[in-house]
Amino acid sequence: MNNLVDLYIAVWNETDAVRRAGLIAEIWTADASYRDPLMQGDGHAGISQLVAAVHERFPAFRFSRIGEPDFHGDHLRFSWALGLDGEEAMVKGTDFAVLEEGRLRSVTGFLDQVPA
Repeated sequence: MNNLVDLYIAVWNETDAVRRAGLIAEIWTADASYRDPLMQGDGHAGISQLVAAVHERFPAFRFSRIGEPDFHGDHLRFSWALGLDGEEAMVKGTDFAVLEEGRLRSVTGFLDQVPA
């Protein structure tokens, strides 16, 4: 599961739309969905648009994994941080995923720490 989560983080860090599309196709099912309190997207194109929007809002910020992922059957939980390299992360969250044949079918994100 570490590899899957690391590839998921790589998707969120990828600024090149073509490379990001390739990563998304590798780890997400075609009918995948993403939901969090601020945004949502469906399918590969919708998820890629969300990632692009985060890059526009937070240029030069990077995602990183916090700790080890937990999984049970086809359910996965992991935490992440978003911030500038070398600085304390401004945003932290926990995502819950449902897997289908080892790929992400849906991800629901929760924001654990956000700036005031």
